[in-house]
Amino acid sequence: MYSNQKPVTYTEALKKLERYCVYQDRCHQEVEQKLREFRLIPEAREKIIIHLIEHKYLDETRFSQSFARGKFKNKHWGRQRIVNELKQRKISQYNIKKALKEIDDSEYLISLDKLAEKRWHQIKNESPMRAKQKFVQYLQYRGWESHLIFEKYAELRAGFSIKEK
Repeated sequence: MYSNQKPVTYTEALKKLERYCVYQDRCHQEVEQKLREFRLIPEAREKIIIHLIEHKYLDETRFSQSFARGKFKNKHWGRQRIVNELKQRKISQYNIKKALKEIDDSEYLISLDKLAEKRWHQIKNESPMRAKQKFVQYLQYRGWESHLIFEKYAELRAGFSIKEK
């Protein structure tokens, strides 16, 4: 796996990781993975991480906040999916809570409305049972809370009727 790579010096690794972190906010896990690819000794990896933190290249609070904003606005993920993804990246509970505060409640519900209505129109020719299943699975996969999904389903079902088969 590493046989074709030429060894990287401490200084080269430090510069590469500074650029890596400047390009986009990163979490500790991503930086540690990149450091493992460079095959540096543990002391050098630790020293680089400390440097990145001290010079504000690496900041988990900033990462978690930008991650939550970006995934909500661009991918229309719900809070549950964002929390799960942050947990997979070993982000602290404190930073997860701070990240979720980046999502405005009214924008959150507006996004759910748009996403639900779009999906509703895609499945309107399905049987009622299949339509409900597809609707719920679609929104759950994207991390929306079950109670919001079922409220939205009831609202849409009352407003539009799915073609009976």
